[in-house]
Amino acid sequence: MKQKYAIGVDIGGSHITCAAVNLGTGEIIRNSLTERRVNNQAQAFEIISIWSESVSEVIKRIGFDDLLGIGFAMPGPFDYVNGVSYIKGVSKYENLYGFNIGDAIISSIEAPDHFGVRFINDATAFAVGEAWAGKAKKYRKSMSITLGTGLGSAFINDRIPVVDGPDVPQNGCVYHLPYGESIADNYFSTRWFINSYREMTGKELQGVKELASLAGHDRIVSGLFEKFGNDLASFLAPWLKKFGAEVLVAGGNISNAFNIFGPVLEKRLKAEGWNGDVAVSELKEDAALLGSAFLFDEEFWKAVQHALPLM
Repeated sequence: MKQKYAIGVDIGGSHITCAAVNLGTGEIIRNSLTERRVNNQAQAFEIISIWSESVSEVIKRIGFDDLLGIGFAMPGPFDYVNGVSYIKGVSKYENLYGFNIGDAIISSIEAPDHFGVRFINDATAFAVGEAWAGKAKKYRKSMSITLGTGLGSAFINDRIPVVDGPDVPQNGCVYHLPYGESIADNYFSTRWFINSYREMTGKELQGVKELASLAGHDRIVSGLFEKFGNDLASFLAPWLKKFGAEVLVAGGNISNAFNIFGPVLEKRLKAEGWNGDVAVSELKEDAALLGSAFLFDEEFWKAVQHALPLM
């Protein structure tokens, strides 16, 4: 039987990564992998042009005949049903507001009639990729989080995102939930580390990687990571228990410092009464490529369509 492929696309804050994925095996075709920097404050036509060129590079290496379509892992707010961006109020991709990304891409690459473009939330794509081929593969119920510029999350049951119902928060994510003096996104993110360190020392650091390098000999830094692990565990535990998650998978840049805050996180999760497994993503950015390409697995597509309007 002829193999079928789809292109998975991960739209980051300042880059695009895309590659063809074998839908039968879950293999990323490495010689098709394309990455480009993107000026996220450029005009819409410039951003779409770079995205289209990147996708076209993958198509050149695979050919339209074996491709079913393109799946985009997109940050929100976004209309994942119709492919329209509603990002505003942040310093990225604001010029795409109200723009139909799907129509623009199809037009730019001169795709055949059968060719489709589908969209999914980027954190959800990461979680789906982990459930399909990563650390959550052997579990039925999982929660995956991405720790970076913000707190991304998704609840997965048998590879399908759960976005409504009594066992998950509204929209199936946790970044918007009340925490501390504001919302969780402001506490479980890079800016919390940077702001907290600046408030305590008067010093400005560039990111969590730089902070992590100081943890071994700086008590303030090690204390911040300990607090982060404890607070994240106490925040997540009620939802992990309510959903019945069997595993928590962590990704994103902050997860690279898991050796520092991870033991505290795991100990506190157990103290909070959740006894599932905790894992750090090995797929990393590949998980979103897999999860977005998986939109062209027809069984998955039929099951996930109801969830897209709520993402």
